[in-house]
Amino acid sequence: MLLLADLPGINGFLPGSRATIMLDVVFVAMFAVVPVMGWGIWLVRARRNYALHKKVQLTLGIVLLLAVTAFEIDMQLISGWRERAELSPHYGDGTAAHWVMRSLFIHLFFAIPTAFLWVFVIVQALRKIPNPPRPSAYSRPHIFWARLAAIEMTMTAVTGWVFYCLAFVA
Repeated sequence: MLLLADLPGINGFLPGSRATIMLDVVFVAMFAVVPVMGWGIWLVRARRNYALHKKVQLTLGIVLLLAVTAFEIDMQLISGWRERAELSPHYGDGTAAHWVMRSLFIHLFFAIPTAFLWVFVIVQALRKIPNPPRPSAYSRPHIFWARLAAIEMTMTAVTGWVFYCLAFVA
């Protein structure tokens, strides 16, 4: 049996997990991202606080960009994840027929479009919504795309948590 010390990367901080520190940070951070995103949406829907909504969503977008960039650098160039996931009873032979890989593919099905959607929503909002922010001709399309991006972000978080548990906790 491999010891965590034998695996590449810096070990995470969550008890009972074989994940790296970056996996743990992202796993925990998503428990904050989804409610903060919801709060930002609530600000504009219930309070009509367009300026604070803009600040919250832009801050969240920047934080997510930095976190995903650091995460991908760690996963692709430093730590990897397969050696740690291979210890899971759900890993099997690492093909799509096994639950770890299935859950990863499902997660990526949401995560990849989410990244593009968030960039699209933010760039279009910055270009087409007046400054200071207020309702405009672009409000309807913004609501459509932003709602889709919020659903995708929530599904990215949920499927990421499932993948994490199957790969690094089981």
